[in-house]
Amino acid sequence: MHHHHGHDHHHHSAAALTGKAFVAGIVLNSLYVAVQLGAGIITHSVALMTDAVHNLGDVATLGLSYVALRLAKVRPTAHYTYGYKKTTVLAALTNAVILLIAIGILGFESVERLGKPQPIPGFTVALVAGLGIMVNAASAFFFFKHKDGELNAKGAYLHLLSDALVSLGVVVAGIIVNYTKWYWLDPVVSIIILAVILYSTWSLMTDSLRMSLDGVPRDVDIEMIENMIAGVKGVEQLHHTHIWAMSTTENALTTHVILSEALSFDEKMKVVHEIKHRLQHNNIMHATIEIESTEVPCEDEEC
Repeated sequence: MHHHHGHDHHHHSAAALTGKAFVAGIVLNSLYVAVQLGAGIITHSVALMTDAVHNLGDVATLGLSYVALRLAKVRPTAHYTYGYKKTTVLAALTNAVILLIAIGILGFESVERLGKPQPIPGFTVALVAGLGIMVNAASAFFFFKHKDGELNAKGAYLHLLSDALVSLGVVVAGIIVNYTKWYWLDPVVSIIILAVILYSTWSLMTDSLRMSLDGVPRDVDIEMIENMIAGVKGVEQLHHTHIWAMSTTENALTTHVILSEALSFDEKMKVVHEIKHRLQHNNIMHATIEIESTEVPCEDEEC
């Protein structure tokens, strides 16, 4: 019992430290987005403005993950029996829609600028983007300690490192423009960044839409889950399996199982406990298992 409390304390302290990392990452990146957007407008660099939108999307993603951490602690109410976890899905969908609109606006601007390149101070653009490398690297460092133990922290760490690489691309473009005056390179880099954002945003859009419609989450293989449950000793059949996302980090399941009639009530409860235990190792933390008898005729067509 004492060991359990120690583990629980470690889990909460890790969650608290991760929460602080998200807050630090959000504040640092928000300040940089303001600087980058301002510099993009002043220097007329669409690459800087596009990268600012990219970083703004990351601020929203960090905010979403932080909100998910906070909402996980909010207790359910009589009206919201699952709590407010689903708001993380709605926030992800909203974030994706806003980013797609921004991609459309900046894409139009970049293509138009490609036909009529405008002079930009390449060195200034490289300097501001260089600051972005430092900001993203510092933000990634906040999550380094917890990246192997917490899924949101790992996602944030990898995302911020990829952002540092995007900023490096803008730095290289700025330096080249500074020495060659190839001003067309600025909108070209902007279009490349937009393609990167579109790729990640489209995935966010489809995943959040699937979660909003209570579809099976992309990282869950329902056939594998059903086979796993069927493989538990004492399970004879199962049907009516439903898996959906309660939030961007938690999944739920309901299923009907027919257990061997040779089992006693206590033994059946042990089978149910074993099923739930296995499901937890597959990121399904909320499972409702309904036991049915082979003696009761099934009238449902899905049985």
